[in-house]
Amino acid sequence: MSRTTGTRTADPCPRCRTEAFRPGTPTPAAGRYTAVAYTCAACAHTWSRPIDDDLEPLDTVRVDLPDATLYGTAWQVEPDRVQVRGSGGAWLRWVERWRVIVY
Repeated sequence: MSRTTGTRTADPCPRCRTEAFRPGTPTPAAGRYTAVAYTCAACAHTWSRPIDDDLEPLDTVRVDLPDATLYGTAWQVEPDRVQVRGSGGAWLRWVERWRVIVY
């Protein structure tokens, strides 16, 4: 698993194993987001991952942002967003819940 930023992410395409793919987009169902859809920029393969619904404060998480992949601790958890704290309190940031993956 890489820890790169920019157009790359921590998980490669399951088909071609390339790490350069478009950032995920949330997919709604019954009025809330249930999954995140991805498309590989190299081979156009599409796949999705479910949004973690068992996220709790103090869980170790990864946050996939358009320009970075961050690793930290879920500090506060709300239905639509999560406050993530960086290692040693280096940073504190609110992010949309669908961007957070329990690590």
